[in-house]
Amino acid sequence: MQVGIVGKPNVGKSTLFSALTLAPAQIAPYPFTTIEANVGVGFVRTKCPHQILGKPCQPKNSHCENGTRFVRIEILDVAGLVPDAHKGKGLGNKFLDDLRQADALIHVVDASGGTDCEGNPVTKGCHDPLEDVAFLDKEVSYWIYGILGKGLDRLAKQAKVAGTKIEKILYDKLTGLKINEAQISAGLRKADLNADPTRWTEDDILRLAEELLKASKPMIIAANKCDIAPPELIKKLSDAHERVMPTAADYELTLRRAAKAELIDYTPGDHGFKIKSPEKLNEMQTAALNKINSWLIANKGTGVQECLERAVFEMLNLIVVYPVVDETHWTDKEGNVLPDAYLVPKGSNAKDLAFKVHTDLGNNFIRAIDGKTHMTVGAAHVLNDGDVIKIVART
Repeated sequence: MQVGIVGKPNVGKSTLFSALTLAPAQIAPYPFTTIEANVGVGFVRTKCPHQILGKPCQPKNSHCENGTRFVRIEILDVAGLVPDAHKGKGLGNKFLDDLRQADALIHVVDASGGTDCEGNPVTKGCHDPLEDVAFLDKEVSYWIYGILGKGLDRLAKQAKVAGTKIEKILYDKLTGLKINEAQISAGLRKADLNADPTRWTEDDILRLAEELLKASKPMIIAANKCDIAPPELIKKLSDAHERVMPTAADYELTLRRAAKAELIDYTPGDHGFKIKSPEKLNEMQTAALNKINSWLIANKGTGVQECLERAVFEMLNLIVVYPVVDETHWTDKEGNVLPDAYLVPKGSNAKDLAFKVHTDLGNNFIRAIDGKTHMTVGAAHVLNDGDVIKIVART
């Protein structure tokens, strides 16, 4: 699974990316700082089942802190998008190409209204961030529209003669955008198109592109720079859109770097922190951290970690499950307790998990055992968040 960070230049995309991943990214207060896409690994939090077992876990593909399991998720930071990017303006073509494999999007918006539509600095409050939300939706929709429309009329005529379903034609055209057949069917249904695709107009195809964007790449708005944003602009964004999370990426990046340097005790998503090495800080650094901490407590966090988790758990509807070899002790072959944590779509079954772990396990699946109830379950058994599962397969 991959979450893409998108938005116009100079809104804090790379800062948010660096805060989530602590991966190096070029950050500067001017447009088009990011040229090549940055790829890194972030983490989402969930309650670790080792507390039920009463033994410490030994994670291999994630890590655990005080009973909270941090599960890996790939994050992509792409070049800034400007109006008419789908026509090649700015770095638009590269941006859109980098975006192909994203499963969900975090749209970073300058909630302070301090950057114009192309990312140039302006007086705070002068630019309406709602314009940025609208233009990005438009640009990505036009990008999908361009791919959809190319040769569609000819293919639709061929499909009509051969009796081929239009869903199959669209899937073949869109497979490079990571759009599946279920999402195509949902898009067609919501776009309310003529049953005969040879009669679709350009407006029809654009409407379908808009629905496919919503279905295949759900988006949350990170109302960034909320620490300096006029409250009325944050409210305006929240009133207009269902998924808005105020974020202070600068603060989060500062905190994560300070925690890595062991200057403070801070876990991503916390609503405050403690300075653990005051002797290593000068007076200005101490004052700056105290200022951030006061803001953090008053605002219940920076919103950065919550933004990623809403994308993963709410928008992508993923749950965390733990495959094991020993269902009694919850260990792998080497005796590691709860070594692996996997993100899977809600509604996945035991056989889906087997394929997720290894193709051979899926192909040779016999049954599964629920580590919490010790009950034997079949291939169609629907998994729940936090399940500990042993897969039994033919050898």
